Amino acid sequence: MGKNELIKLVEDTVEVKEFPKFSAGDTITVTYKIKEGNKERLQKFQGVVIQLVGSGPTKTFTVRKISNGIGVERIFPISSPFIEEIVINKVGVVRRARIFYFRNLRGKKARIKEAIRK
Repeated sequence: MGKNELIKLVEDTVEVKEFPKFSAGDTITVTYKIKEGNKERLQKFQGVVIQLVGSGPTKTFTVRKISNGIGVERIFPISSPFIEEIVINKVGVVRRARIFYFRNLRGKKARIKEAIRK
């Protein structure tokens, strides 16, 4: 089995839910399921998208937020069955596809310009 056949098999077996299109610099809220023992609950993670990696069902995205003064980043696979919904809160304007420089910014410098909606 070749690499292309394996990729095709993964793409066919994994179902990807439809989520809104977002890119680096956007502020999004990801609602995902957490299993604790035999219970399930939903938790929201709101932050700025730092990067999108890959394509198709293997696509992942990294979201960063500041929690109690500490930067927290979380990587989500787009095809994860635990993701319930993704809501775009703000559409940001950045000039790069991967905004790692955002990690070093604090306070007012860490603001991202918002896109003007028509």
